[in-house]
Amino acid sequence: MGAGGYLYYRTTIFTSLFVGYALYYFNRKTFSFVMPSVMEEIELDKDDLGLISSSQTLAYAISKFISGVLSDQISARWLFSIGLFIVGLINVLFSWSSTVTLFTVLWFLNGLGQGFGWPPCGKVLRKWFEPSQFGTWWAVLSCSMNLAGGAGPIVATVSLQYYTWRGVLLVSGLICMAVAFLCLLFVKNEPSDVGLPNIEPGAKKGKGGKDESTLKDFLLSPYLWVLSLGYLVVFGVKIACTEWGQLFLIQEKGQSVLMGSSFMSALEVGGFIGSLAAGFLSDRAVAKYGLSTHGSPRHGLLFTMMTGMFVSMYLFRVTITAETPEDDALWVVALHPISLLIGLSEKEIWILILGAAFGFSSYGPIALFGVIASESAPSNFCGTSHAIVALMANVGAFLAGLPFSTIAKHYDWDTAFWVAEIICAVTTVCFFLVRNMRTKMGCIAEKQD
Repeated sequence: MGAGGYLYYRTTIFTSLFVGYALYYFNRKTFSFVMPSVMEEIELDKDDLGLISSSQTLAYAISKFISGVLSDQISARWLFSIGLFIVGLINVLFSWSSTVTLFTVLWFLNGLGQGFGWPPCGKVLRKWFEPSQFGTWWAVLSCSMNLAGGAGPIVATVSLQYYTWRGVLLVSGLICMAVAFLCLLFVKNEPSDVGLPNIEPGAKKGKGGKDESTLKDFLLSPYLWVLSLGYLVVFGVKIACTEWGQLFLIQEKGQSVLMGSSFMSALEVGGFIGSLAAGFLSDRAVAKYGLSTHGSPRHGLLFTMMTGMFVSMYLFRVTITAETPEDDALWVVALHPISLLIGLSEKEIWILILGAAFGFSSYGPIALFGVIASESAPSNFCGTSHAIVALMANVGAFLAGLPFSTIAKHYDWDTAFWVAEIICAVTTVCFFLVRNMRTKMGCIAEKQD
């Protein structure tokens, strides 16, 4: 079948995963999209809305970890398709419901189904794409969330002009269920399933057809926990900035609500570009230097972006003040021509630049940690590897909530962000110092180096 066979299957599999995961994400957010219409029909207060939303978030965190482990034990194709079908079915049932209790239970079940989405994607991508392509396609596939998140509110708003909220959820759920069957048909776990040679390097297999690494070998790999702690810090700092950065700008930096929301938009745009750049540029490094048992070609870009996180946070905290900036400040002088051209003040432009810079340098490492965790693990534990580091990232997200806001409450936002800067800087330095440690987890022959 040759190269043409790989091209056909890669195209159909990736397209199926992209469309399928976009539907996963759209049907994760449908309640948020139609919430105003639901509240017109059913009396819901803020506590009710929070309960419904939190039930999904809790279930998703639990399910994503479990499905990461399951993806190493059962067919990734079946896991992805079953999860997508469950998510669609729950949306259909939700459209027939009218009480807070049912809404909460169903949205909890939606969260459980949602967790079955991403781990199988990483598993299938690793099996079908070479290491020098893995990061790029990982990043492109993650853009399905941006597409669904950006287009979702528009699609829902337009649909609500012609249908009720129940109709919107019913149709989106039915489409989700139909696509689940198509994914089951078109997605293939690995090339050998369709008679093609497997391309994954270094797959040392035993008689049972699985990698010889045991769970104990894998869990005792120091690099797994180095990655986990790094991901915890990066994701926690990123969540702190996205959750509290707007308030910091408004309450302590004297900026308008509009400027605060513009900062968040700039951050997301920078994040979109950063994710793609991280995948593409680190893949070029892998293509040039190859993967070995010690160190990773992706480390250089990872350190650079983590340094960018620290620098952009520092400049954000120090250079932006409620007062008018000095006319001779270097960044004011540099931005003055642009200010005259587009009609924004130098400070407003600077805030948007820092927002985009932080988004670029934080979303990039988030993509890289997921890629490195998956590709560094033995083939039979790559889903579990991603599940563990993702769970640690969720711990970071939790710490970015109440503990972070408590620091701001007892001191101020400036102090809270200073703490985040220091943690980010220390983590980057520590990660740099162990950059050449053994990165291949589990039992892998040293001679492959």
